[in-house]
Amino acid sequence: MTGDNAESLNASQRLDKWLWQARFFKTRTLAAKFVSDGNVRITRGDNTQRADKPSTTIRPGDTIVFTRNDQLRIIYILNCAARRGPASEAQTLYEDRSPPPPPKEEAPRKDFAREKGAGRPTKKDRRALSALKAN
Repeated sequence: MTGDNAESLNASQRLDKWLWQARFFKTRTLAAKFVSDGNVRITRGDNTQRADKPSTTIRPGDTIVFTRNDQLRIIYILNCAARRGPASEAQTLYEDRSPPPPPKEEAPRKDFAREKGAGRPTKKDRRALSALKAN
């Protein structure tokens, strides 16, 4: 096999390159900096270690754990990538085992609050709001 097909059959890949190709980061430089800062843990078998270099090798079957935007991500690696393709292709590289994000708390709604984009209140609306605020 030659070209991209042979490359996709590789048994391992650099962590920063994989994170970029799987579309977790916009650039490979951002992925490399994230890994260099010690934000990624790799679990292979029963052995867990912190990835401190972007050149850390990952393989299918590894699990990587990191926190990004206050969300814990647990990613099980299914394949190595040959290129950075579309998002649909990138999603075939991993299985997301992350816990669901906590539900967002809704702000308490006041009785006199207007719907967003409802425009300027009429004189009748202003009088009704004043009456609600006074009570």
